[in-house]
This record gives sequence, structure tokens and C-alpha cells, in this order.
Amino acid sequence: MSAKKNFLLRINPRLFEVYESWAADEFRSINSHLEFILRDAAVRAGRWPKGQVDNSGGDIENKKDEISLD
Repeated sequence: MSAKKNFLLRINPRLFEVYESWAADEFRSINSHLEFILRDAAVRAGRWPKGQVDNSGGDIENKKDEISLD
């Protein structure tokens, strides 16, 4: 398993509350949910290499339709 990169994120407190609640609804930690949202955005923008696997070993391309951010 590859190591994850740590970084500091400054975020609007209200937006943090929104993501915190959303993460709880999805039974994820806020960290893993933010990573999920960022990865999904990268896939949708065509920035994630085709066939690239996530840390769980799953193919990201096959997961991009699992959530809707609309």
C-alpha cells in the first residue's frame, strides 16, 4: 500500500460542516470523504489516468458514476 500525502487545508467553517455532515451520511471519515470527492472530480475532469487504481485496488473509472454531485 502506498503512503498518503499529508497537507494542511484551510476551509470555510460552514463548508466544513457541510462536508462533515455529508461524510457522516456516507459512513466515512471527513478525510476519506474529501479524498473521495476530490478523486471523483479528477475522474470527471479527465485528469485521472484511465485504468488507474485507488488505494483499495479498485478501478476508479468503474466507480465514477457511484455518486452524483449535481
